[in-house]
Amino acid sequence: MGEETEEVWEGIEGLPETDSSVMFASSGATITIPDTSLHPITKSIAVFVIFIAASGFLNGLDYASPDSGIVQPDEFVYQLAQTAPPDSAMFDGMVYDHLGEPIEGAEIKLEWEERKGWYNSSVTYTDANGSFSYENIKPGLARIDITVERGNYTDTLVERLLLSPPALIEPYGFTRLDFNVPSSDVFADEPCPFEQETCTKRLIDRNEEQRENPRMDPSAAGIYIMIGFGFMGVSIISIGFVIWALKTGSVAILRMSTMFAFFGMGHYYAACILGLTAFLLTFAIPKRRKALQDGDVEANLQSSL
Repeated sequence: MGEETEEVWEGIEGLPETDSSVMFASSGATITIPDTSLHPITKSIAVFVIFIAASGFLNGLDYASPDSGIVQPDEFVYQLAQTAPPDSAMFDGMVYDHLGEPIEGAEIKLEWEERKGWYNSSVTYTDANGSFSYENIKPGLARIDITVERGNYTDTLVERLLLSPPALIEPYGFTRLDFNVPSSDVFADEPCPFEQETCTKRLIDRNEEQRENPRMDPSAAGIYIMIGFGFMGVSIISIGFVIWALKTGSVAILRMSTMFAFFGMGHYYAACILGLTAFLLTFAIPKRRKALQDGDVEANLQSSL
């Protein structure tokens, strides 16, 4: 039995040995993580936003300087009046003589443009306190004629006005102005109408000299100045967000700065388009990634702890 077993084992040949070749090799792939450093395009957009914000600051400075600049308060209020409801202006005031005493019974004739090429007018009289008022008239440019009877003379003062439109959510715009009628001697020094040598109806017409800058409610100019400071404020905030974005490398913060720059442009509509352009450009910034290094792993672990 033992001899037969040995013969069997002798008949079986050994299996060939396998070749111990390498079964796995590196493909050269690397692990990457987001790169927080700013892309050169991002830096260019940041400079662009700073330029827009600086323009917005100058725009606000223009608003905050009512006596100079590109746009005056009366021009700003006039533009708002063009889109205001037709009967949304309230107007009242006081009439005084050259000594500052109220004039009772002065005739007040107000004329305004109801619609293009068609004018409306209304006449009222001052009360014992020298006051008068109008309701539900159209905002915008108007003319006022103040007529006072003085003995044998009828003296009329003419001025050009700008009636305020409603502000923000208010249903009506309010205009309050006081008027001082010059003395009888001042009227006597004025030439008579139609080149007459003598006249009993005398006139002082300031309508032409007030054409560029009509009289308006002082509070309306105050709102105009406040808007200017608002524009300067959002421009400064925009520049602050740009600096923050450059330090942190955040595209989202840079995008926020473009929104503030856009709202700081006011009547510079071309610059508003630049602000919108900068906002859209932030979506075209390519995302950058870098290879993960040993130091990055350690830094990430420390930050997570």
